[in-house]
Amino acid sequence: MIRGAAVVLLSFLLLLSYTAESVRFDLQSGHTKCIAEDIKSNSMTVGKYSVVNPSEGHPLPDSHKLTVRVTSAYGNNYHNADLVESGQFAFTAPENGDYMACFWAPDHKPEVTISVDFEWKSGMEAKDWTNVAKKGSVDAMELELKRLMDTVTSIHEEMFYLRDREEEMQELNKSTNSQMAVFSFLSLVVCLSVAGLQFWHLKTFFEKKKLI
Repeated sequence: MIRGAAVVLLSFLLLLSYTAESVRFDLQSGHTKCIAEDIKSNSMTVGKYSVVNPSEGHPLPDSHKLTVRVTSAYGNNYHNADLVESGQFAFTAPENGDYMACFWAPDHKPEVTISVDFEWKSGMEAKDWTNVAKKGSVDAMELELKRLMDTVTSIHEEMFYLRDREEEMQELNKSTNSQMAVFSFLSLVVCLSVAGLQFWHLKTFFEKKKLI
């Protein structure tokens, strides 16, 4: 059950928090093409690229080489590769902003067109969940989920307790209001009775003195 919850949670997080870009583009020799990716600070990002062999089954021509640079918006360099057929990079972004991957093909006569496969992932999509599972982190994840479930259960029970306490306070308020109403009525009866007795006493006194 917990493993199922872990899978659902991971799927939900993957849908909410990842950025992935997989493209194939053509690059003319002597030209440069740049691809930008907006990455948040402290996010993991990985990329891999490779030149598509125009003649499968044959060695890649010497003209099909790339020079690759990955830089941040502040000009910091995170990957360098000169005259390669393929490569990859990985780093944790120290700052927010657009990161640029630029591909340059050396000039060649006659001009050639180089096709490049490029995949760039960041955020949760950049994490290697297969290796995470192999390393046994799923058990740790289950433990964390169990802890979170216990926390949620505790909060749920606390909410029920507070609701019961609120109902008790409401009943106490109703009871207090009823008692106050009875007390107020009795106080009014006593006051009227005392006033009536005072009036009767004064009337009797004045009659005895023949003042009225």
